[in-house]
Amino acid sequence: MTISIGDKIPSATFKEKTVDGPVEVTTDALFSGKRVVIFGVPGAFTPTCSLNHLPGYLENRDAILARGVDDIAVVAVNDIHVMGAWATASGGMDKIHFLSDWDAAFTKALGLDIDLSAGTLGVRSKRYSMLVDDGVVKTVNIEESPGQATVSSAATMLEQI
Repeated sequence: MTISIGDKIPSATFKEKTVDGPVEVTTDALFSGKRVVIFGVPGAFTPTCSLNHLPGYLENRDAILARGVDDIAVVAVNDIHVMGAWATASGGMDKIHFLSDWDAAFTKALGLDIDLSAGTLGVRSKRYSMLVDDGVVKTVNIEESPGQATVSSAATMLEQI
């Protein structure tokens, strides 16, 4: 079943590479008592993710936070080292969380996993964005195609906050 508005975010533990080294980030720590924008991508360094989806959130970070959002996070089914390299290469380190869902446990619990084996990517995340308030989904935007970043874009999220 796919996550919907009004659902509680499932429990999970991510890995995040920070300037101080690797840390574990639980969904409880990320979402409890906070308004958080989270978006999922099929993969770090992939064209749509790196050229369109992520840049929109980095460029609109301050505008999103100014609307009462406490934090922004991107999730991908990539290992912590790839996510850390993407955070550094994109200039996003310490601006938003780059969360590794290395085994797709969170992505599968959301019902947003997609098999992209035909493109040699294996199991990945569908492209989506959500506004989560104290662990409860307030908005959810899921792309029909992993190559698009329109309904899950930062511009769309800004309209919804």
